[in-house]
Amino acid sequence: MRPVCTVRDVIDIMNRIAPPELAMERDVVGLQLGRLDKPVQSVWLALDPYPAVIDAAVAAGADLLITHHAMLFRPVQRIDTGTARGRTIAAALAHDLAVFNAHTNLDIAEGGVNDVLAERLGLSECEVLERTRTEGLRKLVVFVPVSHHEAVLQAVCAAGAGHIGAYSHCTFNTEGTGTFLPLEGAQPFLGEVGRLERAAEVRLETVVPESKLEPVVRAMLEAHPYEEVAYDIYPLQLMGKVSGIGRVGRLFRPMPLGDFADHVRERLGLAHIRFSGDPKLTVERVAVLGGSGGRFAASAIAKGAQVLVTSDCDHHTVAEAWQDGLAIVDATHAALERPVLDKIRERLARELPDGVTIEIADVPEDPFQWI
Repeated sequence: MRPVCTVRDVIDIMNRIAPPELAMERDVVGLQLGRLDKPVQSVWLALDPYPAVIDAAVAAGADLLITHHAMLFRPVQRIDTGTARGRTIAAALAHDLAVFNAHTNLDIAEGGVNDVLAERLGLSECEVLERTRTEGLRKLVVFVPVSHHEAVLQAVCAAGAGHIGAYSHCTFNTEGTGTFLPLEGAQPFLGEVGRLERAAEVRLETVVPESKLEPVVRAMLEAHPYEEVAYDIYPLQLMGKVSGIGRVGRLFRPMPLGDFADHVRERLGLAHIRFSGDPKLTVERVAVLGGSGGRFAASAIAKGAQVLVTSDCDHHTVAEAWQDGLAIVDATHAALERPVLDKIRERLARELPDGVTIEIADVPEDPFQWI
């Protein structure tokens, strides 16, 4: 009997939350340890697969640990169990703890790290800070008997076809006559073997994002009554949805930079925070980038932001941004990214079967402390 929930089932949900194709070049995302068919009753969430996190997950009997940062980022040539990292890998393997991560794909995804951060800080009218991907589009054309036209149209649109801007179910339909001659061995939905058939059909055409092409075609074939379906797929010069790293938006109300830095500190639950720039500078437009985002200062300036909220900025990056008129609020890496874990827990709780528990690791993950 198939278990109620497996690692594969949880990963399917995570891949909808943070599609792996959004990950930046050379990033490492996906299943790191374990097997897809492992039954899951307990899921743990954490930013990092630290030894303390692994130990706590193992002690609690967790089946799957989902992290933001990868356990295995660089190629592994040896596992030395005399090191903390080696012991962590060995402990996870010994207790059959599956480990999965979503990194830059979760940063970039709608509702991911940066959208959650922007919401937490009170930004609206948000746009991408820097584009990382523009999805290609395909045109799907399929010929359907009139009797099944509506069923096929609804099936392909439900699978992800036909979206243009704020509109769904965008299709074009032309009636005509299709011809076919069933040969020996055929089992035609219409007509007879050896006799030329003329059928009233509809040419149904619609736009499909590259990432949705496979499920859309599968849905089309399942809804279509013909034994052999006549359809075409054309590449388009048009480009689809833009995805990118970071967000830029309008602050809920203008405020001096000093007050804004304190607002960020308070909203992220930090004891202290550092920032560069004139404390009296009026902040209205804000760029945010969870994680190490100093290298995106030029993009923040180009988008008209007065301040960039990010982490891990070095002296020279901050000094150059300051000279170019951009203030920087530098929080800790963990503080910027941890809020997304609550959103992931909410989404998994809605979609996983009853009886599967989802916990956020109650283990300190921020290496920085304040005195």
